[in-house]
This record gives sequence, structure tokens and C-alpha cells, in this order.
Amino acid sequence: MFKKITIVWMLAVLLPQIQIKAETVDFALIGKYADYANIVYSGPVQVKSFLNDHSSHLIQYQTIPETQVNYFLSSETTSGEQLVSVRGTANLENVWVDIEFKLTLDDKVNISLHQGFARSARDVFNDIVPYLKKDRPISITGHSLGGAIAVILAMYLDKASYPVKSVVTFGQPKVTNPGGASKFNHLNVTRVVTPLDLVPLMPPLDPLDIKNPDIFWHLGREVILLEGSKYSVVTGVPSMLRAAEFFNRIPDRDNLANHQMRLYLDLINQKTVNPEEIPFKNSNRFLNLFN
Repeated sequence: MFKKITIVWMLAVLLPQIQIKAETVDFALIGKYADYANIVYSGPVQVKSFLNDHSSHLIQYQTIPETQVNYFLSSETTSGEQLVSVRGTANLENVWVDIEFKLTLDDKVNISLHQGFARSARDVFNDIVPYLKKDRPISITGHSLGGAIAVILAMYLDKASYPVKSVVTFGQPKVTNPGGASKFNHLNVTRVVTPLDLVPLMPPLDPLDIKNPDIFWHLGREVILLEGSKYSVVTGVPSMLRAAEFFNRIPDRDNLANHQMRLYLDLINQKTVNPEEIPFKNSNRFLNLFN
């Protein structure tokens, strides 16, 4: 009973702050971002070849020395749209970034951010700004750690008056708290996840932790990739409660497999023709009241 009261309290406090407008999911576009998020795991030669095949050209390919975070910046030949892709966890230095999970007030955007992700995003921001144009839209993508950095990078760029068009991430962990999510609610953020991927649920939500105002919270809408043509879309509180329900299970090998970019690509490809949106259902009946 106390757990249910706590969740209702969270809804009353947090739901009015974060409202996401429902929009049609364009899986052809999501597939494009997925390809960019995937190719960044390759070397600069492969990236350049990929971009040439997709009517784009490479502007900057860089690995940040301290954290070994890797990204590239490209520009589309016809539209001039700039696209940034940030690589996910690939080495020990990246792991150290992942586990620095303390929420710390960030003086660049004046909200609380995941300490490790913010440090890496700031490094990418400082490195990439000389190559960006303010008269061309910017889209940002990334998988896992790369997705977390992508969202914070979008915040930094938005604060600096760069035209951030969209952010699409895959298997992205949380980066801020409800106040931070509310402040940047205007950003067009789509988080693509698979049902058993643990990473987007991290750090986990404890519905009983009402004494801690700095719970982690996601931005944007969450697109859940189900089997075949089916998918679900959740936002705000239902997205957070999915984590509360999920952690009743014991993690297994399926969780690791569900985080791999190759599975994301496969599930997205299954939805490029006649995708079917269905309501997402938690196994907990109470949680389903908020879907």
C-alpha cells in the first residue's frame, strides 16, 4: 500500500512538469540514425566510406584522449544538415565514465547531470564547436554511453543557441533528474529501447525513495521495439515505472543481447513497412493504470 501511495505522490509532483506531445514514429528515419550510431564503432576509413555511400561527407572524426570517447561529425551533401554520432562503451576508460553516476549541478546548463556523462559531453562540445555551423540544423545520435553523451551534448548546444533539430538514441541510460528533464523538454528527443535492455533503466528507480529529490529521469519519448512489426511508445512516468517493474527480475544473458546494436538494427528493419503500435503493458496491473 505504501508503495502505491508513493507512486501516486510521484505522479502528482512530476507528471505536470513533463508533457510529451504524441507523434507518429518514422522508422525509416530511426533506421537512418541507427545506421549512424552503429557505424561509429568502426574506424575512420569505414565511416568515411559509409558517409560517401549516404550522400554525406566527413567533417571531423575524433577520439577524446582522456576518456577515449569517440565521435564523428558529418554534413549531408544536399540539405547541409549536420549529424553527430557518438560511440558507446568500447573500452575501460568508457566504463569509468559509465560508473561515475553521481548527479552533480552543471554550471553550463544549470541543472543536475550524471557526472561521468556530463564530463564526456563537455569534452565533445569543446572539441566539436569549431566545426559546427549555426545556420544548419544539427541532429545527434548514439548508442548506450554514446546516447547519454548525445542528449547532454544537445543540451549544451541548445544553451549556446545552436539549432538542434533532433536527438535519437539507442539503449541510452538516464542523464538527469525531473527538473533537468523539464527544463529541456523542448528538445526533440526519441529514445529507442528493446524490452529487456537493462541500460536504459539505469540508474534504477526506487519508488520508495521519496526522501531523495534527485532521482534519475529520462527526457523525451521512449519507443519500445517489440517483435515483428509491433512497437510501443511510452513517456514520462510510465517509462520510469517500467524500470520499477523490470528490476523484480534477475538479469540474465538476454539483457546483454538486448543491448547490442545489431539487435536494434534487426528490430528496426522489421518495422519499416506497416509498423503497428500497441499499448505497452507491465506485468504489474497497478502500473498499467498509467499507460
